[in-house]
Amino acid sequence: MLAVAPARVLLALGLALALGCQTTVEQPDFEDLPSAEELYESGTRKLKLQWWMGVFPRVDYDGAIEDFQSIIDNYPYSEFAVKSELRIADAYFADKRYEEALSYYRDFADLHPQHERVPYTILRSAMCHYEQVATIDRDQTATFDAMGYLERLMRDYPYAAETREGERIFLELRGRLARSVLKTGDFYMSRGEYQAAAERYRRVVDEYPGLGHDPEALFKLGVCYGQMKRNDEALRLFHVIVENYRDSRLAEEAQERISAAN
Repeated sequence: MLAVAPARVLLALGLALALGCQTTVEQPDFEDLPSAEELYESGTRKLKLQWWMGVFPRVDYDGAIEDFQSIIDNYPYSEFAVKSELRIADAYFADKRYEEALSYYRDFADLHPQHERVPYTILRSAMCHYEQVATIDRDQTATFDAMGYLERLMRDYPYAAETREGERIFLELRGRLARSVLKTGDFYMSRGEYQAAAERYRRVVDEYPGLGHDPEALFKLGVCYGQMKRNDEALRLFHVIVENYRDSRLAEEAQERISAAN
């Protein structure tokens, strides 16, 4: 039995050495994570126009977004974290990825309701929809969505610098809606569906007054009434055009229709 002990000892030592070799793994040499300021500067540089191979202009939006997101993930209490949220939103917007941009702008306003840049994020949220507005003969959902944000901007931040721009865009979009309704009216008129056309022209007058479309809408509404044998109402509308829009191109034609009726 005494001769066996050394063999057992040697076997145990061999197993220990083998296990030691298996558990001793070379550790990778991790580089230190750059500071929040370094990451912010890196992301900012990547947003500048660069020339790939000296020929093709490009902006590294994805690389910039990755740097800014790294700040948010690793330095959430840094002064650069809040700035990075906006830079990510702006990067997505500049890259025409409007749904992603909208998500970040909305989150910023929700997370930092007292921040001075909230009016900016609301305006940019409206612009995300504005950039997807279809032609006036298409669905105008994006137009209404953009106007919703602009109404919020004008209501909640009437004195913000961004509100002046928001008011201008709001009027532009109202004009777009008016033209869309006019075009729909023209479509029905071209098919002889005068009642449907008249409803659209009346809507322009009632819902979108003062945008420069009143003379056209009134004149076409008068034409529809004439076709529907509502001649007295048609004449009243032509008189309104002559009296209130005498400088418009339709005043002369309205006068001709009045003269022809007498």
